[in-house]
Amino acid sequence: MSANLDRFDTEILRALHKDGRLTINELATRIGLSPSPTARRLRRLEEAGIISGYAALIDEEALGFGVTVFVSVQLDKQVDEALAHFEAAISTFPEVVDCWLMTGNRDYLLRVVTSGLGEFERFLVGRLTKVRGVASIESSIPLRRVKGGLARIL
Repeated sequence: MSANLDRFDTEILRALHKDGRLTINELATRIGLSPSPTARRLRRLEEAGIISGYAALIDEEALGFGVTVFVSVQLDKQVDEALAHFEAAISTFPEVVDCWLMTGNRDYLLRVVTSGLGEFERFLVGRLTKVRGVASIESSIPLRRVKGGLARIL
């Protein structure tokens, strides 16, 4: 569907990306259409899966989770069973906010969020290293976010 997006669809995406709580009337005013066609376009974007959902943006630091660590994991085998076992284990760890299957020297890249380095160490030593099939782990601590976003919009 991305090839069929016009200026109004793109404006809907940009506006909702900035403020997902806009009403249809507010959204219509921002993009310069009346509410009915705006609602139809929004519904079409949702049905096409371009808009996959709505969520509140949570400030992890305000909740007491001030440490973010990027963790690269290499498994001892890259077979379906090992991947499935690792992914099942990772899905139960609340500290792991994002997990990506990767190409290259590492199999997975995790974004781990904890209240401090002590909690990260407990997670690393007590949980992650105990997952069957983990061969090596490399951690990187970011100093500051230079650019952030939720999605790329046209």
